[in-house]
Amino acid sequence: MRRLRRAKIVATLGPASSNAEMIGKLFAAGADVFRINMSHTSQDRMRELIAMIRGVEKETDRPIGILCDLQGPKLRLGTIKDGSITVKTGDIVVLDSNPEIGGTDRIYLPHPEILAAVQPGHTLLIDDGKVRLTVTEVAPSRVTTQVVVGGKLSDRKGVSVPDSTIPVSALAAKDISDLEAALEAGVDWVALSFVQRPEDVAEAKKLTRGRALLMAKIEKPQAVTRLAEILEIADALMVARGDLGVEMPLEKVPGVQKLMTRMARAAGKPVVVATQMLESMISSPVPTRAEVSDVATAIFEGADAVMLSAESAAGQFPIEAVGTMNRIAEEIESENLFRSIIDAQRSKPEPTGADAIADAARHIADTLDLAAVICWTSSGSTALRVARERPRPPVVALSPNMATGRRLSVAWGVHCVVTEDAHDQDDMVDRACRIAFKEGFAKSGQRVIVVAGVPLGTPGATNMLRIAYVGAGDAGD
Repeated sequence: MRRLRRAKIVATLGPASSNAEMIGKLFAAGADVFRINMSHTSQDRMRELIAMIRGVEKETDRPIGILCDLQGPKLRLGTIKDGSITVKTGDIVVLDSNPEIGGTDRIYLPHPEILAAVQPGHTLLIDDGKVRLTVTEVAPSRVTTQVVVGGKLSDRKGVSVPDSTIPVSALAAKDISDLEAALEAGVDWVALSFVQRPEDVAEAKKLTRGRALLMAKIEKPQAVTRLAEILEIADALMVARGDLGVEMPLEKVPGVQKLMTRMARAAGKPVVVATQMLESMISSPVPTRAEVSDVATAIFEGADAVMLSAESAAGQFPIEAVGTMNRIAEEIESENLFRSIIDAQRSKPEPTGADAIADAARHIADTLDLAAVICWTSSGSTALRVARERPRPPVVALSPNMATGRRLSVAWGVHCVVTEDAHDQDDMVDRACRIAFKEGFAKSGQRVIVVAGVPLGTPGATNMLRIAYVGAGDAGD
């Protein structure tokens, strides 16, 4: 199945998309990667969903990516008498380490790390920012706050601390258990929540040990300030706009989205734009014009993928949501303006042989109007370096590893075919031409460019390119 667009689509699975038939329909509508949100999914259910996805993969003979999104630690208020209290602007609220039931005078906060980290003037956000408190006084094991935005304070509501780096791991006990279960089940990507610093990503990568690639969710202001360090360790980024919009002023989020997209592209690592992209399609068969514009902006920026959350997981129109996102991407990428914007944002290649070859392949393919850029890749690094250059022709990645094909399903413009490794350079070129013809990327008489590493099968050794004609004989296989 050949996609007619470069940007990829990530669809979240949930109650509205929890059987094999629906997963197959979502894939046919345009989903390239399926996200399993462990905040709402048990490990047994995760395994069932993975089995369904692999079944669809076998039926369609196309690598499909699976993204396991870890919940992350949850910082919450303690128990409150009668379940809740209502606070007004100007009220004083004390948060302390006393485990007794809270009331109007004080509330238990079972997180000493928060009490130790906040300073006068810092903000505390309760229930996704519905109630906003400002710290006025700090004492051992307690903080005094003043209500800036009032409302209901209920039992166990979440607490966010946008001004402080909390000395807590991004992996709670549940996350470590979920991570191990997901790796054993064979997921391709793991999304790490609650990232504050590069050490959080490094800790998770030690646990994955290369069994899956790691996507850092940027949802906290602390992570934005250390984005370059985080990106150096992570395999990909997710612009988690929902939580970012809670913990920093909303008007700053679009700038952060553009910054992350460009930094990830310059590094040659995938970036996914997420949250509320087609939110109204949870209950409507058509999106708002603003939502269409929002998706278009991410496509124009050159994001590797755009993501659906509740739209496909719990909405009334999951197939329509995926189809709409697919059509938006196809239309934007056909605009002349799209190519001029993509080209204007291209970063200089890094001073490595692999980047020089990838840049040369893009330049030759664009200049000669070649039908496709064919990459032989064992680990996926060659395809990612070529995708970084955002060439005009499609990128076809040929790999002997199914895991590589699945991981590349999130990368911009990459169509992966799993095939036996080439025996020699002639076989490499001949088979590239045959597959390009068979998959519909090149016609007889057109030319393609083949990028590979020699000696064959050496990960990361991108050092060769060949221009080849697709002949009438390539239609034979």
